[in-house]
Amino acid sequence: MGSAAVSRKSSRSKPSAKPGAVKKPLKERVLIEFPAAALRRAEEAARAEGVSRSEFIRSAVEARLEALAVAEFERELAEACIANNQRNLELLKEFEYVDREAWARIP
Repeated sequence: MGSAAVSRKSSRSKPSAKPGAVKKPLKERVLIEFPAAALRRAEEAARAEGVSRSEFIRSAVEARLEALAVAEFERELAEACIANNQRNLELLKEFEYVDREAWARIP
């Protein structure tokens, strides 16, 4: 994959004179080097979706960051399940009779 250089030139929102006006989020310009073929494919996909190349790339990065956050949450959840393994088995045993009675009443 290509390398990336970050430009620290920010395009910050100017204070609005109108009360209650919506402020735009802070943005920073980034210079990213892509393989030519990947850039062409990104431009074609952006056109097909009716968005700018920048928006297409930005949304792809946001989607990847969200996927990483979900994966981290799932990893932490799995660790918690393993850590609470014994307690979960104890609770299962404790309510076993209730489950049996409920299943017996199902026609």
